[in-house]
Amino acid sequence: MHDRKITDIHNVEFKPFDRYGSPVPKMSWHIISYDKSSGYGSYILKMDAGAQTVPHTHLGFEEFLIVEGELIDSDGMVFKKGDFVSFEPGSQHSSSSNKGALIMVFQRGLNKPTVEV
Repeated sequence: MHDRKITDIHNVEFKPFDRYGSPVPKMSWHIISYDKSSGYGSYILKMDAGAQTVPHTHLGFEEFLIVEGELIDSDGMVFKKGDFVSFEPGSQHSSSSNKGALIMVFQRGLNKPTVEV
């Protein structure tokens, strides 16, 4: 017997993205293995057109793959379908999406909001 989980990322139920407490407008997620207390694991993030992430500092690595759409980082860098992005511990940023995006996120530590949420 194998202990495994298979997730069809295009056929999942998304719930409001409440990682920082209250839901972030125009964002939803499907948790695959993410543990909210440790900040470790994976989830699928869906950003609707006009979504804006909470500005935050990475306490551990955060990496993500843009599956669909595009993401604009706070420094103006545009991430497109197929881009795999790594943020190191201590880095700070926020992101937005004008067109919407589907993102596979891999977390290795908590993020600390840099603004009140």
